[in-house]
Amino acid sequence: MNKRHALIAAALVSVASVAAASPSMSASAKAEQEKCFGIAKAGHNDCAAPNGAHSCAGQAKADNAPGEWKYVAKGTCEKAGGKLAAPAK
Repeated sequence: MNKRHALIAAALVSVASVAAASPSMSASAKAEQEKCFGIAKAGHNDCAAPNGAHSCAGQAKADNAPGEWKYVAKGTCEKAGGKLAAPAK
């Protein structure tokens, strides 16, 4: 393996170890966020739909669907036109 390959391999190992060690959102960051329903753009929701339409992030089919949500900074959801509670099933 030449120096270039060794450097690339070392960089990849370093990035992979950092990604594995850090959670997607720290507890303190999550405490400063709230779920905001109805503001997610298609394909940019943060997690599962409460009505069971899908179970993963990034699967919203339409912009601003009432059952799709994103995390936003506390106190900004309703200002952005969203709702803090999931719509009734």
